[in-house]
Amino acid sequence: MTTHGFTLTAEGTFDFGASLRFVEDWPATAALPSDGRALRFAYCAESDWRPIGVTVTAAPGGVAVATTRPAGPAIRGEVARILSLDVDGTGFAELGASDPILGDLQRRSPGLRPVCFWSPWEAACWAVIVQRSSMLITSRIKQRIAERHGARVTVDGTAYAAFPPPVSLLDAGGLGLPAQKEEWLRGLARAALDGVLTTEHLRALDPRDALAELRALPGVGPFSAGLILIRGAGAPDAFPGDEPRLFAILREAYGLPEDAPAAAYRKVADAWRPYRSWASFLFRASTYGTPADQPS
Repeated sequence: MTTHGFTLTAEGTFDFGASLRFVEDWPATAALPSDGRALRFAYCAESDWRPIGVTVTAAPGGVAVATTRPAGPAIRGEVARILSLDVDGTGFAELGASDPILGDLQRRSPGLRPVCFWSPWEAACWAVIVQRSSMLITSRIKQRIAERHGARVTVDGTAYAAFPPPVSLLDAGGLGLPAQKEEWLRGLARAALDGVLTTEHLRALDPRDALAELRALPGVGPFSAGLILIRGAGAPDAFPGDEPRLFAILREAYGLPEDAPAAAYRKVADAWRPYRSWASFLFRASTYGTPADQPS
C-alpha cells in the first residue's frame, strides 16, 4: 500500500517516547497495539470525515508521519494537534522554575505534552459514554462501535477500526448504550456536522465561551466540556471550572483545604498561563494506573 509522509517539528522541549508511554497507559488508547517505537491509529479526519491511517515515529526535533492517503495542510494540522505539536512550547519549561511542584512533574516526565483524542467529536463521544462507567469499559464500548459502524484501515499490515464519523451515528441504533446516551450521541453528531463540535470553531473562541457553548450540547456537563476543549480540540490554555478529579490531585499537591472553593484552584492555575491545559495534563497523567484513573 502506498503511504504518504511528512514531518512535524516541535518548538520547545518534546519527547515522543514520553508520548508513547502515555498512550500505553491512557485507557482511551491502551488497547492500541504498541511496539514501543511507533504510534499507529486510524480515525476519520475532521477535515473531510474520511478514514485515514497514521503511523508516527520519532525524528530529530519532532516526529515523522506516514499516512494511508495524501495529507494536506488540514490533516497535518490534525496530527500536530493530537500530539500538541501545533503549539509553541518554548515557554512551558520556564513555568517549572517558578512553581517547584509543577517543575517536579516536568523533571519526572521531560518533554511530555498532552496527547489528545483524534478529534473533538471522538472526545465528546467518549465523554458521554464514560458517564457512570469506568474508562476500561468505555474503551471497550467505543471500540465495539468503531468495529460495527466505522471503516477499517490497514496500517503497516494491521487492520484498525476508525471510530465512525458523525453522519454514521445520526440514525444508528443498537450501540449497546442506554437510550439516553444514544440520543445524546445523535445530538453530538448533529453538532459536529454543523461545525460546532470542531477544533477550528472551539479554538477560535475564548476558553470560557467555548466551555459555555459545549455545556449547552446534549449530555455535556462541566467535566465533559473541559475534556472536549482540552483533550479534544487541544486548547493549550484552558482550565475547567469544575473537575473533581483534577481538584483532588491539586488539593493534595498544593495542600489546599478539603473545602477549598473553585477560585482557589483557578488561582493555582493562573500561574501556569499560557499553558494551563498542559500543566493540568501533567498532574492528571501522574496518576494514571492508580484508582484516581477512574472518572469522577
